[in-house]
Amino acid sequence: MNQRTGKAYDAVIIGGGAAGMAAAVRCAEKGLECAIVDREETLGGILYQCIHNGFGIHEFREELTGPEYAERYVGEIGRRAAVDVFLNSTVVGIDAGTPKKRVIVYSPFYGVLVLTAPAVILCMGCRERNRGNIGTAGTRPSGIFTAGLAQRLINIEGYVPGRNAVIMGSGDIGLIMARRMTWIGAKVSGVTEILPYPSGLSRNISQCLNDFNIPLYLSHLVTGIFGRDRVAGVEVAPLVDGKADHKRAFSIECDTILLSVGLIPENELSKEIGVAINQDTHGPYVDANYMTSVEGVFACGNVLHVHDLVDFVSEESRRCADCVARYLTSEGPPPSQGTVKAGPNVIYVVPNKFHYQKDTILFFRPFIVKNNVMLSVSLNGKVVRTKKLLHVQPSEMVRTILKPADVEKADPGDHNVVEISLR
Repeated sequence: MNQRTGKAYDAVIIGGGAAGMAAAVRCAEKGLECAIVDREETLGGILYQCIHNGFGIHEFREELTGPEYAERYVGEIGRRAAVDVFLNSTVVGIDAGTPKKRVIVYSPFYGVLVLTAPAVILCMGCRERNRGNIGTAGTRPSGIFTAGLAQRLINIEGYVPGRNAVIMGSGDIGLIMARRMTWIGAKVSGVTEILPYPSGLSRNISQCLNDFNIPLYLSHLVTGIFGRDRVAGVEVAPLVDGKADHKRAFSIECDTILLSVGLIPENELSKEIGVAINQDTHGPYVDANYMTSVEGVFACGNVLHVHDLVDFVSEESRRCADCVARYLTSEGPPPSQGTVKAGPNVIYVVPNKFHYQKDTILFFRPFIVKNNVMLSVSLNGKVVRTKKLLHVQPSEMVRTILKPADVEKADPGDHNVVEISLR
């Protein structure tokens, strides 16, 4: 196919889910012309298959379903002439080595299209871990789905994936699917979780498992899958000191297994253009302006780190778009930034840099489940602020704001390190 040079934009946004839509709306509000490129037929990403409520409580101060949440942004984008949308289109490469970056898009309508912009915003979201990622032993029968795929089959395609399910992993999608499977008349014989605590939100444990008397096996591992043509059952063993106790293993009959064993940010494209990846989040390293290690390439939403609520995805994406607008209009070198790192009992902190002269909003994931925890902010090893938190757990992100007063004693430069820890 011949390449066709498309319109030049201020920013090209890759991905049209919650992050991409929020970034596009804010770019338009800032007077920027932008394009969204998404491989699906519609904007909204996974939101359209999430027909349960619980979305929008922070963003719109009301409880919405996933489609309702998506429609709010789709409507906003439709009213913005400064936003072009390319659907059914896939970004296959980015030439990020020049100030005017070239985004190569394969489109069934335009063929090979080249979009140019000084800024690119990565909003590709994340994907589910599958059986190959966790290496469960056993046969290879049909009836094994990721929880998100099962959700799409039921809510979008109108298929019932099975009649008796076991769910591996207690991530939020799996918990929601436990309830959804029950509502369509299927049996859920149990949810297994290798950790000693649930991986999903507390509200989903209560509303999706406890309300339907679905057993949750904490510190248990599925050690085998049985069945020839179709899943017939699983073997489950308790974990003792991290090892399966096979003497106490038991079997559960089922014809379906749903995997809810974690999400992986979609960063294959990021890696191809040389973006440095944070091994704690599996997303890009970003500075306090959400810029990656490649100048002019920004990242936000679940491609940066997996969020617990879509509302926070939208909020973060607006902040990212604000930073893109400042980047495109600023003159001279950017002010220096300090480094942020995770301390004891913290899995990661995002972003990875902080501002000296203005607030920096930080999100982090706890490594522990505990009540009455002390959040500690240290600058170069010296505690500058503490705050008591009533409860923390890994499934729920924690937000804190680093203020100029917290770092006023630091000498400006990139050698200063702020550490976030829980004690």
